[in-house]
Amino acid sequence: MQDETYEPLAIEKKWQESWESANKFVPVGSDKKFSIVIPPPNVTGSLHMGHALEHSIIDVITRIKRLQGYETLWVPGTDHAGIITQLLVENELSEKGVQKEDIGRENFISKVWEWKEKSGENISTQMRKLGMSCDWSRERFTMDEGLSTAVREVFIKLYEDGLIYKGTRMVNWDTELMSAVSDLEVTLNPEKGKLWSIKYKTEDSFLTISTTRPETLLGDTAVAVNPDDERYKNLIGKTAIVPLVNREVPIIADEYVDPEFGSGCVKITPSHDFNDYEIGEKHKLEFIQCIDLDGKISNEDFIPENLRGKDRFEARKLIVNDLMKLEQLEKEEDYDIQLPKGDRSKSILEPMITEQWFVKTETLAKKAIKAVETEEIKFVPKNWEKTYFEWMYNIQDWCISRQIWWGHRIPAWYDEENNIYVGNSEQEIREKNNLPKETKLRQDEDVLDTWFSSALWPFSTLGWPDETPEFEKFYPTSTLVTGFDIIFFWVARMMMMGLYFTNKVPFSEVYVHALVRDEKGQKMSKSKGNVIDPLILMDEFGADSLRMTLCSMAAQGRDIKLSKQRVEGYRNFITKCAMKFL
Repeated sequence: MQDETYEPLAIEKKWQESWESANKFVPVGSDKKFSIVIPPPNVTGSLHMGHALEHSIIDVITRIKRLQGYETLWVPGTDHAGIITQLLVENELSEKGVQKEDIGRENFISKVWEWKEKSGENISTQMRKLGMSCDWSRERFTMDEGLSTAVREVFIKLYEDGLIYKGTRMVNWDTELMSAVSDLEVTLNPEKGKLWSIKYKTEDSFLTISTTRPETLLGDTAVAVNPDDERYKNLIGKTAIVPLVNREVPIIADEYVDPEFGSGCVKITPSHDFNDYEIGEKHKLEFIQCIDLDGKISNEDFIPENLRGKDRFEARKLIVNDLMKLEQLEKEEDYDIQLPKGDRSKSILEPMITEQWFVKTETLAKKAIKAVETEEIKFVPKNWEKTYFEWMYNIQDWCISRQIWWGHRIPAWYDEENNIYVGNSEQEIREKNNLPKETKLRQDEDVLDTWFSSALWPFSTLGWPDETPEFEKFYPTSTLVTGFDIIFFWVARMMMMGLYFTNKVPFSEVYVHALVRDEKGQKMSKSKGNVIDPLILMDEFGADSLRMTLCSMAAQGRDIKLSKQRVEGYRNFITKCAMKFL
């Protein structure tokens, strides 16, 4: 008897398994070539609506190219997601009463790999459920042996070419992770804060300074005013006394100071503020660190004894209280602030001067800028070129080191005099530099930023640095489909690395897709409770219904307002079509 109902889950699973077992997604020979790589989702992640949209668009493009007779390759894969993966495994160990330091680095890394083998394939399984027609036989992982070889090759080459260096600069520091984090891992959270007006003694009076972070006054080395502010012109070149530490500091003039902010006078703490860091460099100020890497006030002698070793926010309360006793707190008022928090740890980040590894990006950026200017690489929609250029023309050196254990360990070794040797292994370094066995070497403890390995994704997944048939045939890739939020952090870096190491663009077109919002047009977030889970929708209505909904609404330049009812409507449409063939 013929079925009278259409059951999408059973039918979709049947055909997905049938296509894969018959190798329908493997490239078939043709004079015309088309290749595309998936933006690798985190191995710890779960399919979210952004993935569902992005992967559906790629799948449509890929299937069309196959139908048009192209030899088509879609490379799937996942990212090792250094910070979040380490946190996940650390939390699992912590539940058993074990800290990573208890078992040591090597054993901890083994635990991460064990987790990856057991639970790290969830996102790939979910992608299959969505019906993705990737060549699953070529699935890659950013910590694969081949991709690790590519990472070392790139690091060594950039170092030898003078484009990677180790230096001391200001970075975003996560006091919970005890690591530098990338700009992408910083979220700015609008919150209700306070603005404190503090009196700094001058030669014959007091100067009122406005700040949202009174605890950093312990590291003040200047007071700044705007050079055109008539109220303070007579004070420029004189000095002020920082309360509590009684440090005499210069009063300087700088255009950075906003005369409308607070009193128009600001304290300058070059060691704990990005803008102050630039001013400190410009005016050759003293750099004094008053907060340690763990977020506690330092134990230096210049710090008042009651503050030493205190948490920075506990110290803030004590400082405000001490200023009140000294009658140097003029006022405290409510103030809206933007708090920088770590995307993974959720802790408030601290600007911190630390020794890190950096990539000199200005040289690498030139070819990548030219590639877009000459339309060797095109953005679709074209307006995203402006966003790309704004960042690339003002590009800063890239901090690539992270103080965690899970990731690509930096291929650098040090002798007892801290001379740096870069190479694939300790043995290679000894042979290359004629170092005797008696010379003790230790490898750098840091790992590379996750974005460093993903920047190589279009060519490392095809076998580079080896001259593989896949690399020869399918590189450069054809199109990249991605979200606007990683144009800076991934797309631009793939362009820079691809052009430098292959002398070819990594792709000729970047399709920037829309953002999926809720039915009211609001951005989805857990805090708002308006997240729509694609896995739940697929279980209820089938993958095709969700894919059709998203693709039908993915007009260029317009965000998608998604609702459950829309997906249900397309399910009904598909059911009517399917019933004709049941």
